[in-house]
Amino acid sequence: MKTPIALDLEQRILVIDGAMGTMIQQHKLSEADFRGARFAEWPVSLKGNNDVLSLTQPDIIRNIHLAYLEAGADIIETNTFSSTSVAMADYGMEALAHELNVASAQLAREAITLYLQKHPEDRRQIYVAGAIGPTNKTLSLSPDVNDPGFRALSFDALTEAYCTQIEGLYTGGADLLLIETVFDTLNAKAALVAAARVAKQLGKSLPIMISGTITDASGRTLSGQTTEAFLYSLMHAPLLSIGFNCALGAKEMRPYLEELAQKAPFFISAYPNAGLPNQFGAYDQDAHHMGHDIEDFLKAGFLNIVGGCCGTTPEHIQRIAQLARNCKPRKKPLPDSLMHLSGLEGFTLRPESNFMNIGERCNVTGSKQFLRLIKASQFEAAITVAREQVEGGAQALDINMDEGLLDSAAAMTRFLQLLAAEPDIARIPIVIDSSKWSVLEAGLKCVQGKAIVNSISLKEGTQVFLNQARHIASFGAAVVVMAFDEKGQADTLQRRIEICARAYHLLTQQAGFAPQDIILDPNIFPVATGMDEHRRNALDFFEATAWIKAHLPHAKVSGGLSNVSFSFRGNDTVREALHACFLFHAIAHGMDMGIVNPSQLIVYDSIEPELRTRVEDVLLNRRPDATERLIEWAEQLKGIKTEKLQADAAWRNASLQERITHALVKGITEYIEPTWPNAKKFLLSL
Repeated sequence: MKTPIALDLEQRILVIDGAMGTMIQQHKLSEADFRGARFAEWPVSLKGNNDVLSLTQPDIIRNIHLAYLEAGADIIETNTFSSTSVAMADYGMEALAHELNVASAQLAREAITLYLQKHPEDRRQIYVAGAIGPTNKTLSLSPDVNDPGFRALSFDALTEAYCTQIEGLYTGGADLLLIETVFDTLNAKAALVAAARVAKQLGKSLPIMISGTITDASGRTLSGQTTEAFLYSLMHAPLLSIGFNCALGAKEMRPYLEELAQKAPFFISAYPNAGLPNQFGAYDQDAHHMGHDIEDFLKAGFLNIVGGCCGTTPEHIQRIAQLARNCKPRKKPLPDSLMHLSGLEGFTLRPESNFMNIGERCNVTGSKQFLRLIKASQFEAAITVAREQVEGGAQALDINMDEGLLDSAAAMTRFLQLLAAEPDIARIPIVIDSSKWSVLEAGLKCVQGKAIVNSISLKEGTQVFLNQARHIASFGAAVVVMAFDEKGQADTLQRRIEICARAYHLLTQQAGFAPQDIILDPNIFPVATGMDEHRRNALDFFEATAWIKAHLPHAKVSGGLSNVSFSFRGNDTVREALHACFLFHAIAHGMDMGIVNPSQLIVYDSIEPELRTRVEDVLLNRRPDATERLIEWAEQLKGIKTEKLQADAAWRNASLQERITHALVKGITEYIEPTWPNAKKFLLSL
């Protein structure tokens, strides 16, 4: 059922008010004014604490609201941008957080009542937006240049602070929540978790607006996310709107709004500054010039909600309201069914994407080098393993800290927080990998992007599964589900199908998961073990994958590739051939992604024909002696290391066209520069 404001937004563009701080500054208040009688003896200076004015100078705040209502605002923000215990700690007023929010929301409601009494002819619906600022702390960045993994605040502490604020806004009578000026998406996630928690406690919910801030011409938030990544990180929430405010003027904000308007399945908001600040930090753009810039994207159809931020006054809002009345609201696009993920940058898995490589080497159970570094607390050195995976072609990064002698949750937290300071790595999505729920939960609280959780299962029953799934959904992550239930791992085709179907229907029908965010893992087991019951291990995976793609719409299929070659540890030639052949057939059956070492993947067509035949005899269960024949071949190759393709001089003597083709197919980059002059001539001749 649509809320009143959602119905309103379908009919018209709503105007949000202008800057509270700009209007307060015009009063030139003294320290005594901020203190009022109540805080006359407060031990800390209160000048600059605009939010406390809701208690000490309520008439000023009420009159500012009235001025914006007279200008034509449809939405007025509460004076609560900094009314959290976190932000109020600067003034020693943490304990006043709830009271500040109640009082400020009540003042906004009083202003609306007074306005409507004065203007009974105005039939507009007017809304109070509970303003929720980002606080002065960030969960994704360190305030200590010497320790990029340090955080001044925990996710849980910030969530608790937001709960107190939101409870106060509910009590005071807010109509909606506005999580604004988001410079760190992880902070916004904490606010969303808090909003959901309060709504559950109170048995009612308020519509939620989110407004981020692009900090400069780079087009990124302070914590490094692009517009696309910002959207994908928050798309899980039932938002009323998403948009941008602050930092930029309307003209500079335009390209980012345009991208958001094209991609977001929500209403779009924008309330920019009155231009860019001058050398004194003031804003010079008047109502006419700001209106001209805003009219551009109003007419372009980008917006549903428009207003002003720093430097804007009732004069600016009056001009914006006049323009908005003459423009039609943007029509929301229908949400798509694609999987969207994000790190600092967005990633979309499309049907034509073919296959998504998830780097496997940041795993203490699968990499001796990584385990050694983590056990020695050499986290900075361990970052190089992650970088190698990204440079090798990983499109997401799997991180696993499950080792008996480690504090796995602490290790996961430390590594992810250090990783956030490495933009060349953090640009891709993170896969939080653990068999321990506490570790998965710890990881979720460190990632601002849209991550993948790997994994949960039905082994502890339906209720535990649903509880974990709902918690993951509240962070917006996609989820890998292992084909494992109360009876154990699925080891036949039928068991794989039954468990995957059960999990899919529970996630979509009861846990609120979008089907495209469900990744089913039908279990890749070792082949060529010599045990007759394992002969169909690969074939069952292929057929289960095909069944999932045919019967469970939009679900994805993944698996841990290295498992298939477990029987041939130490023989890289056979292992790599097994991996390449397995992937070739799995992808053909619909496998979407897998945990692999991308730098060691070889091309299917490059496998020696006889070896490929013997490998496929095993994978496809084509002959009863397939295992024996592959083992025989493996014994002949034992101890032989795979030749590095780039060290093989033979292809370097081929023609220019053949060299270019070979380098493209094999992913060889070492010879680009010496080849380029002739290659350029060759390409221009085509």
